[in-house]
Amino acid sequence: MLSIKDWARNEIQELFILAAKKKREMKEGQLSTDLAGKVLALVFHKPSLRTRVSFEVGMHQLGGSAIYITDKEIAIGQRESVADVARVLSRYVDGIMIRTFDHSLALGLAREGTVPVINGLTDLLHPCQVLADLFTAVEKGKDLDSMCVAFVGDGNNVCNSWLNASTRFPFTLRICVPQGHEPSSELMEAAKRESRGSIVLLRDPVEAAREADILYTDVWASMGQEEDAETKKRAFSGFTVDSRVVEAARPDCIVMHCLPAHRGEEITDEVIEGPRSVVFDEAENRLHLQKAILLRLLS
Repeated sequence: MLSIKDWARNEIQELFILAAKKKREMKEGQLSTDLAGKVLALVFHKPSLRTRVSFEVGMHQLGGSAIYITDKEIAIGQRESVADVARVLSRYVDGIMIRTFDHSLALGLAREGTVPVINGLTDLLHPCQVLADLFTAVEKGKDLDSMCVAFVGDGNNVCNSWLNASTRFPFTLRICVPQGHEPSSELMEAAKRESRGSIVLLRDPVEAAREADILYTDVWASMGQEEDAETKKRAFSGFTVDSRVVEAARPDCIVMHCLPAHRGEEITDEVIEGPRSVVFDEAENRLHLQKAILLRLLS
């Protein structure tokens, strides 16, 4: 599972049903042995709170186990080829989750290995996050076929995955980014061809937010781009999701952020802690949605 487009629309809807079931069971204290004896390798080139903990806890709650492996321990493509790593891990574990900078590494593991590979994040895509976002939207009563999503910020991996999601559900997607910070042109053009919804590029956050059902933002400088942080702050001046932007949206609009948040930059404290924010519900739902993915791929 390297991209949202690896799932058909009905398969994503089935994931949501399964995620809701597993969430309910967890709240009721029901234990699971669905993945008893299964092992997931967690390959991390980029550290993460949510990705690591949600996958480790998810495997534990499903009766399986997870092994955390850092880049220093493997050095994929340096000390050992991608093909050799994929083939060796496939002999030891039942699945591989990779969180890395280079999308081609995830593609290589999937191509050369014989076990399922899950994209926990690459610089191109973040499918687990956006699937959890969609699940959260459904929980909050949003209609994926008619809602309006305003993405304000950097055209990064999360934005790219929202483009992919638009090919499965015909929502309106307004992407509001400064000049030069647009999402992948290839993914944008593909989404426009394949989506039955509307996809537009805007420069004014208030205009993008007008009558939106979901306001979404993310950090301006992603991990590995720290040296560009000050340059991006200048470029993104005026793109903060603040009360002015929120007030332009629908009264029942929800605010999303995939975290970690740089409060006072892409989003204000007032908004992230406000009544419209579902940011921490969204973070929790990474666990439940990923458990559904694990069950579909490993059981």
